[in-house]
Amino acid sequence: MPRFLKHSVFATLILFLLAPPLGAAEWPHPGTRSLASEKPFAELVTALSGAIKDNGMFTVSKASASAGAKRRGVDIAGNMVIGVFRNDYAVRMLDASIQSGIEAPLRFYLTANADGSANLTYRTPTAVFAPYKSAALDEMAAELDAIFAAIAAQAVEP
Repeated sequence: MPRFLKHSVFATLILFLLAPPLGAAEWPHPGTRSLASEKPFAELVTALSGAIKDNGMFTVSKASASAGAKRRGVDIAGNMVIGVFRNDYAVRMLDASIQSGIEAPLRFYLTANADGSANLTYRTPTAVFAPYKSAALDEMAAELDAIFAAIAAQAVEP
């Protein structure tokens, strides 16, 4: 075996051995928060919808691969993405950076677990808007961080 190939195989083996197991991988984006809930998936969806409304925000989109799969006769674990925003924040966001408009609505991701519980995951608004390097977006995102944390906490509370 040529020497460069031996080194490549060895380097690949080392990287494989040092990599975390697939199940232990962290969320790939900074600022990701994942909260465990003892609530079943459907109950967490309902609780999140109420928490969004209670905290003065609006659900502007919903998508669920599990609901789509069920319509096709396929069962997969429950999951749903709920887009959340409000127009006054949208206006501020676009005033600060037209490019940042791709980030709206901000999203919550709900997933069902095998034990009947569910998780609620979201990225903090400060993490989502940080790449735009705008003081106005940073200020707005900090306000939204508090709102999103309150929504998440309320949704998962027993």
